[in-house]
Amino acid sequence: MKKGKRSFWDILAWIVLFLILLWLILKTLGIINTSALLEYAPIYGAIYLAGWQIHKLKIVAEEVKNLNIFKEATINEINNLKINCVKNHKQR
Repeated sequence: MKKGKRSFWDILAWIVLFLILLWLILKTLGIINTSALLEYAPIYGAIYLAGWQIHKLKIVAEEVKNLNIFKEATINEINNLKINCVKNHKQR
């Protein structure tokens, strides 16, 4: 994922979050009088946002896993270089 670039799902999640906030403000002020069925709309939006966050966490976890694999490979390569340097130094 590139820094600064937002995906469609990121933008959709922010729109949902804004709409939930707007709905809560208008509901608190008494401007919106909704039926019982629509009372649950913010809960559905919050569930969507939770799913979005879980998806983001999975992406971060995968990147961390890849970094750990890279770190181990780098450490092994450095250790092999050290061993080769010591062997070459002893041969002289």
